[in-house]
Amino acid sequence: MPVLEGGNIVIVRNDVEEVLALVRPNLQADGGDVELVDIVGGVVKVRLKGACHGCPMAAVTLKGGIEAALKERIPAVERVESV
Repeated sequence: MPVLEGGNIVIVRNDVEEVLALVRPNLQADGGDVELVDIVGGVVKVRLKGACHGCPMAAVTLKGGIEAALKERIPAVERVESV
């Protein structure tokens, strides 16, 4: 769960990793993967790996899959960016 720190909501890295673990099998089934790089405020930065890196559907995977799952389970997540 997000925690309060100095009056601001802080997204806990472990919570993000748990959600990524839920979507990871779908990515791995297609030869890809995702790595958590950083969390800055409400922005989760990830790196798509394997077949997902450079795939024409990467934007759909990022927004429709990864970002949607994170926002559903961690409301403090504003967006997900690929780095």
